[in-house]
Amino acid sequence: GRPFGGQSVLSLTPIQVPFARYVAMTGLWIKRYQVAKVFRRDTPRMTRGRYREFYQCDFDIAGDYDAMIPEAEIIHVVQEIIHELDLGSFLIKVNHRKILDAVFDACGVPAGKFRAACSCVDKLDKLSWNEVRDELVMCKGLDSAVADRIGQFVDLRGGEELLEKLRAFDELRDSEPLKQALLDMEKLFHYLKLLGIQNTVSFDLSLARGLDYYTGLIYECVLTGEHSLLDSLPSLGSEGESEAAPPAEEDDDEEGPAEERPCVGVGSVAGGGRYDNLVGLYSRSKVPCVGVSIGVERIFSILEAREVARKQEVESRGERYVFRKCDTQVFVASAQKNMVDERIKLCGELWAAGIKAETGYRTLARMLSQMQFCEAEGIPLAVVIGTDELEKGEVSLRVVDTREQVPVKREDMVEEIRKRLAKL
Repeated sequence: GRPFGGQSVLSLTPIQVPFARYVAMTGLWIKRYQVAKVFRRDTPRMTRGRYREFYQCDFDIAGDYDAMIPEAEIIHVVQEIIHELDLGSFLIKVNHRKILDAVFDACGVPAGKFRAACSCVDKLDKLSWNEVRDELVMCKGLDSAVADRIGQFVDLRGGEELLEKLRAFDELRDSEPLKQALLDMEKLFHYLKLLGIQNTVSFDLSLARGLDYYTGLIYECVLTGEHSLLDSLPSLGSEGESEAAPPAEEDDDEEGPAEERPCVGVGSVAGGGRYDNLVGLYSRSKVPCVGVSIGVERIFSILEAREVARKQEVESRGERYVFRKCDTQVFVASAQKNMVDERIKLCGELWAAGIKAETGYRTLARMLSQMQFCEAEGIPLAVVIGTDELEKGEVSLRVVDTREQVPVKREDMVEEIRKRLAKL
């Protein structure tokens, strides 16, 4: 351990380091994902969900492939994950490390201060430009005129049209790395169009991700529609920024004026980029890599905060709040003996129809206990079967919350359940 805030701590290796060592040892070109704990170097801020130790999910592609094809797939993976989790509106910001370097060089930033400038610019999702400018000048030692020139560039954001705008700047025309980076970005936008996700991606020059680690494309996914939700719940902030890299200098979480932070929501839920040199630290061979990290803890915090807000809204209307602890949609119940076979048959019918159902694991249970279980778990519907229902070829369909119970023909059961579920 080593001193950290007056404590001795054990640092956990970021996920990418053992992955890079594995690739270096085997020489394999590989595509993989992994969920594991990682360690944050900076001081944790529990009220904002910035934990010292937290989970993240990494997805990486290692191999020397043609430009921007792996990157397009990874961006699609991020888009699909955030969409399927139904986290609200989001935006995937992209930039290129070579474009940033060319911009800093054209603005007059000394080569030795490129990474320090990146670290400052990366705070634009939390601070206003004036605050970032002051840090560039007073803390990083840049001339005020240089900082002003940087400000003209990092305010640029948009889509593919931004590429031509960058080519039009006289101070950038002679930069060969910039020309190659712009060609790469053209390919990326072409692939994103083919995937049909270009509208969720923004080319944003303020995205810097201040790590030496990255060598090409960088990206970050931010939620854009949850400002008031987490601000109103100080105990449920967002998890610390996930990195597809070993942690570097971490930024403060102070936020600037909302009008100067157009893409700011609860912060990033995913981030990463191309890192072509890490494997070479552990082997003579060089295997290019590109990857992304999904902030698992941050996503859990957002979902938890959303549920707390829903509870407050429901109770403010004088209604009973029900929290669903499981995905089960229908519980198959009976209070009579010798009904276990029928309950299992019903479960099989519901499962075959794609309905999430379950039944108790005892051959006989009190109806009250079964309904209390449904209420505790938030299961919305119950199918009740007994001798009367068997004789009539029916089941009793019960709405757990209201306790409304109606007879339904066995052959109409699945359709009626689907109708009821659609209204929930």
